[in-house]
Amino acid sequence: MRGLRPQAVAARLGEIAPGTARFVDHWPTGQDVEILPPVRHALAEIGVHYLFTEDAPTLLPFASQLFLAHEALVRPSRWEWPRWVPTPARRFRTRQQVDFTNALRPIVRRRRSSGRFGDDVLGQMLRPSSRYGLLPEEAIFDSLPGITVATFETPSRAAGWILLHLARHPQAAGRVSTEAALLPADPAATTSTHLDSLRYTQALVREVLRLYPPTWLLTRRATRQTQLADYTIDAGSTVLVCPYTAHRDAREHYEPDQFQPERWLDDSGSPAKPGVFLGFGTGPHGCEGAALAMAMLTLMTAQTARRYHLSEPPGPEPSYQVTTLEGLATAGLRLRATLRD
Repeated sequence: MRGLRPQAVAARLGEIAPGTARFVDHWPTGQDVEILPPVRHALAEIGVHYLFTEDAPTLLPFASQLFLAHEALVRPSRWEWPRWVPTPARRFRTRQQVDFTNALRPIVRRRRSSGRFGDDVLGQMLRPSSRYGLLPEEAIFDSLPGITVATFETPSRAAGWILLHLARHPQAAGRVSTEAALLPADPAATTSTHLDSLRYTQALVREVLRLYPPTWLLTRRATRQTQLADYTIDAGSTVLVCPYTAHRDAREHYEPDQFQPERWLDDSGSPAKPGVFLGFGTGPHGCEGAALAMAMLTLMTAQTARRYHLSEPPGPEPSYQVTTLEGLATAGLRLRATLRD
C-alpha cells in the first residue's frame, strides 16, 4: 500500500511526532500510572489521523470500539466454538464493523464526488491506479477496519514493553535521552533526518521487539511441497512460526536472552541477515505498516526518555506478562515518571 511505504511515512513525520509529544505532555508525574490505556489512546489518535487526516475525529470513536471488539474476540475461553457460531463476541465485532463502515461510507463518497481525495492513506486508495483502475468501494470498506485497528493495536503492546525497559535500564534510557535532545523543539518540524539520527533509540526499540515480539505466533501456508531441515512440508500445510523462540536462537543472536540494543548498531552482525528478525514478519507477507509502527515507537520512546526518568512501583514482581491469542502484552503495567534534571 503506497501510503504506508517508508518514503510515505518519512514525508509525514511532522504529523506523527506531535502525537507522541502530546502523550508525554499528558503523563502525570510523581504517581503510579497504568500506562497501556493512555499509550493505546495516543497511538490510536496518531494512526487514525495518518489514515484519514481531517476525518480522523469522526472515525476515532468507531476505531476504538473496533479495538474493543477485537479484544473481546481473541480473549481466551474455555470453549472453542466453530467459526459459524454467532457468539456474543462475534456479534459485537460485526456490529462495530458495520458502525465503522457506516461512518466511513459518506466520507468516501464525499471525497470521490468532490474530487478532493486527500493525501492520506484513504486518499491513496481512492485514486485510480494506472494498473488496476478504480478500487471498488466494498474493497475499501472490507480492508480499512482491519488496517485501522492494526495501526495502534500491535504498536501499543510493543510500547508497553519498551517503556518497561526504559524503567529497568536507566543507562540505556539516558543514552536515548541524549539522542532525543537533538529533536526539534516543535515536534511538527520533525523530519526523516531527525528520525535517522535516533540510531540508538531505534536499536533499543528493535531489541525490545526481538525479546518480546508483540505478535508471538505467525501462520503461513505452504504453496508447494517444501523441505525444511529434516522435515517435508506438504503443499497446503499450515506452518506456525514463533518469533519469540526464533529471536532467542543463540545461532543467530549472541547472548540471546540479554537486553543488548548495541547488537543492532553493528551492520555486520548476524541480526542483519534476512529472516533473523521477525518483529514485523518477513518476506512478501511482512507487515505493511512496519515503517509507520517503527516511526511511532521510536519517537514515543525518544520523547519519553528526553522528558522523564521511569520507574516501577516498589514491591514484588507484578504479574503483567500475559500471553494472549494475539501477542505478548504488559496488561496492568504501572510506571512512575519523574522529570529529568
